Amino acid sequence: MTPVAQMTTSAQNTVDPAEIAKFEAMAAEWWDLNGKFKPLHMLNPCRLDYITRQIAAEFGRDLAEDAPFTGLRLLDIGCGGGLLCEPMARLGATVIGADAAARNIPVAKLHAEQSGLNIDYRHTTAEAMAEAGEQFDVVLNMEVIEHVADPLGYLKAVHNLLRPGGLHICSTINRNPKSFAMAILGAEYVMRWLPKGTHEWAKFITPDELFNLIRQAGMDPVDRKGFQFNPILWDWKLSDRDLSVNYVTASLRPAA
Repeated sequence: MTPVAQMTTSAQNTVDPAEIAKFEAMAAEWWDLNGKFKPLHMLNPCRLDYITRQIAAEFGRDLAEDAPFTGLRLLDIGCGGGLLCEPMARLGATVIGADAAARNIPVAKLHAEQSGLNIDYRHTTAEAMAEAGEQFDVVLNMEVIEHVADPLGYLKAVHNLLRPGGLHICSTINRNPKSFAMAILGAEYVMRWLPKGTHEWAKFITPDELFNLIRQAGMDPVDRKGFQFNPILWDWKLSDRDLSVNYVTASLRPAA
């Protein structure tokens, strides 16, 4: 039985307190380009390229226009310090950033204020927002699902947060020997980009497992790509073929 299959399916509480504590301890470093979140700052342009193209294609928006996402309500779950919320707000979306780690929220709020951006940051969970009846055109779920206690229950909450026809974008880390070597040994022990213990290999999810969980949660997977790191050029690019370590998916809540 895979690590994913062993997890429970209660939608009431998917937050893992131990995982939250890890990110609470790093909260002050979100906007330090050379700090513990350096890998995310390096990956962010590649993530944004995928996210913006998917949103533009799904909602018929022209990225060459000013504020092309005006009128779209977007939720970034596990928003951290706001690395994705801020560019989404600049593109015109109405942005809500949610994080279960309380210390992340004041960091995100302060940086948004300093950047002149109006972003609604909240210390809450996906489940709480879904129970409150919140709904969005787009839900971003980036590098979060490998840290929750119950991936299926979490994705069911994501489904409920989407309006019919809404877009869900989810990225995570594959589970195989290469991902262990790169995401844990390389990033945490060799390069020391992240504190040791940030990731647990058993919680990583293969692309096929994630697609299956997305379907079980009531959404339709429509795309997946790899985030491929080039150690020579020291940058990331999207890949149609290489999903061996970091990867991203797009799915839709079926229209009513």
